[in-house]
Amino acid sequence: MTTIQRTAVITGATSDRGIGMATARRYAREGWAVVVLDLDGEKSAKVAREIGNELNVPSFGYEIDVTSEDSVAKAQAAVEAEVRAGNLPAVGALANIAGITSPVPFLETSLELWNKVMAVNATGTYLVTKAFLPAMLENKWGRIVNMSSVSAQRGGGVFGKVPYSSAKAAILGFTKALARELGDSGVTINAVTPGAVDTNIRVGTTPELEAAIARDIPLGRTGSTEEVAAVITFLSSEDASYLTGSTFDINGGSHMY
Repeated sequence: MTTIQRTAVITGATSDRGIGMATARRYAREGWAVVVLDLDGEKSAKVAREIGNELNVPSFGYEIDVTSEDSVAKAQAAVEAEVRAGNLPAVGALANIAGITSPVPFLETSLELWNKVMAVNATGTYLVTKAFLPAMLENKWGRIVNMSSVSAQRGGGVFGKVPYSSAKAAILGFTKALARELGDSGVTINAVTPGAVDTNIRVGTTPELEAAIARDIPLGRTGSTEEVAAVITFLSSEDASYLTGSTFDINGGSHMY
């Protein structure tokens, strides 16, 4: 068994075709202990057991509502208890992946939907980061990777319109500002901006729509969750020690600037 030195915490990691699931598995394959956090605590625990058994790493799963400060605190406390008990090494990476979309036109967007999308994507990133950052600062080492989107850069899109684009743009500002504040603390924070990726969000689309999306991508195809996970785990590695406050585009060339 690979010597496990650090734990990676991943939010939004229980969907079979999701970036979070792919990222959790990638961390485990690279020798990290893994903590899976999602709304469904039982499913989080089940996914964690499967990853741990298959890849032979310590792996735990807990319930989290990233929009609730109390829920986030309980999840962080559960993880910290495992660290203190010696069941997990110190948390070294946090991947803020939990998110929801808003595939409706602006004038059909209710305030309730706007607030929900902002809460899950932007406020959730804030709350989870605030909960797990202190231990990283104490250890003088940490990697935080935030999930933004090409929609934050281009605006709109088929699956995420105004609220989603706005929330994902907020994450970019959050990432840059916190990177400056953290300075030489030993903790880096970066963002990834995937374009069209083959996830559950695409279930039910038509062949015509998929063909139209592919035509807009210079590489001629959508990305895979594994390709996004590879960038996230790289940004969590020792090799990424001089990267902070940066945005990493994973879009097949669909947005260049």
